[in-house]
Amino acid sequence: MLFASTVINYIDRQTLSFMAPTLQEEFHWTNWHFGLIVISFRVAYAVMQTVAGRLLDWMGTRRGLLLTVSWYSVAAAITSTARGLKTFMLFRFLSGSGEAANWPGATKTVSEWFPKTERGWAVALFDSGSAVGGAIAPFTAFWAYQVFGSWRPAFLVTAVLGAIWVFVWRAFYHPAETHPNLDPREREMILASRRQELLTEARALGGEAGQRPATWGQLLRLKHTWGIILGKSLTDPVWFFITDWFGIFLRSKGFNLAKSRLGFWVPFLAADLGNFFGGGLSSELIRRGWPVLKARKFVILICGLGMALLIPAAFVSQFALIIGLFAVSTFAYAAWSTMALALPSDLYPSSTVASVSGMSGTGAGIGTIISTFIIGRISDRYSFGPILVGASLVPLVATALVFLLVRDQPGRRES
Repeated sequence: MLFASTVINYIDRQTLSFMAPTLQEEFHWTNWHFGLIVISFRVAYAVMQTVAGRLLDWMGTRRGLLLTVSWYSVAAAITSTARGLKTFMLFRFLSGSGEAANWPGATKTVSEWFPKTERGWAVALFDSGSAVGGAIAPFTAFWAYQVFGSWRPAFLVTAVLGAIWVFVWRAFYHPAETHPNLDPREREMILASRRQELLTEARALGGEAGQRPATWGQLLRLKHTWGIILGKSLTDPVWFFITDWFGIFLRSKGFNLAKSRLGFWVPFLAADLGNFFGGGLSSELIRRGWPVLKARKFVILICGLGMALLIPAAFVSQFALIIGLFAVSTFAYAAWSTMALALPSDLYPSSTVASVSGMSGTGAGIGTIISTFIIGRISDRYSFGPILVGASLVPLVATALVFLLVRDQPGRRES
C-alpha cells in the first residue's frame, strides 16, 4: 500500500513534467514561468513535510494518510481545470501540501512494523514507487493526450487512482496494536521490539522513554538530525531536477514529445533498481554482522560518487547515451535516498520518526526551491550545462556531511 501511494504520488508529478513542453506551447510559458509552477508545489511540499510529520506522529498513519491522499487526489482533479499560470500555481500548491505526507508517513509505518535488519528492504519497496510512477506517467499522459487531444484528462488519472487507494487503505490497513488479522505472538514481538527501541533511544533524546514525541528543539540539538536534514537537502534537488525538468531538457537537445517518451522512463526504471540495490546491499551487510550505520554509510559513499555521472550528459547529443548517463545517476541517487530514508528509523524511536523524516523533507524542499530558481534562470539565459555540473558535485558534499554528522551513540543496541 505504501508502494502504491508513492506510485500515485509520482504519476501526478511526472504528468506535469512530461506535459511541460505542451503546456509551454499552449500558454506561451518560458522555463522561468514553468519554474514558478514547480516552486509553488515545492513551497507547499517543503512546509508541509515538517507539519505532516508532526501530524502523523500525533494522528497516526492510518488516519493521517487517509486525509492527505484524499487531499491531493482532489487537488489533482481540479488541476485539470487550470486556465493559466496563476491557477496552475494554486492547484500545484494544493497538490504539494497533500503529497508532502507520503514519505514521513511511509517511513513511520516502516518503523512501526519492521526490525532494523529488514527496514532497508521495506524502505526500498515503498520508495521504488517513485521510480515506477515516474516510468508509468509518460505512457498514461501520452495516452490521454492522444485519445482526448488535450493534456487535461491526464491529471484525472491521479484523482481516480488516489480515490481507489483511499478506499483500500481504509478497508484493510490497521496499526499493529489493533490489526484484526495479526497473530498475537507476532503482535507481541513487534510491540516488544518497539518498547526496547524506546528504552535504548531515550538517552539520545535526553529524556525518559515514552510514547510522547520529542520536541523539534530536542531533535535539532542532535548532530545526526542535521546530518539527515543536510544530506536530503543537497541530494533531493538532483532528483527533482530530473523529475521536473527532464522533458524540457530533452527538448532543449532537439528531441520531440514522442521520441522523449521512448526513453523518458529509463532513468526511473534505473532508480527503481537503485532502491532495491541500496536496501538489499545494506540489509545483507547487516546480516553479515556489519553495524547498521556502517552498512548504510557504505552504500551512501559509493552512490554519492555514482551521482557525478551527470556531468558528461552536458556534452553529448546522442539520445541513448544521454538516457544512459541519467539512468546511472538516478540509480545511484535512489540507493543513496533509500539509506537517507532509513536513517530516521535507525536512529530514533517510532514515536519521533515521522517528525525527523518531515524535517529532512522540509530541508529537501528548501534546497529544491532554491535550485529551481537557479535552473529556471540559467537554462533560459545559458544552457543546462552548468546545472548538470552542479548536480553532479553537490551530492559529494552531502555524502561528506552524512559521514561527519551522523554517528552512532554509545550504548545503542542494534536490532
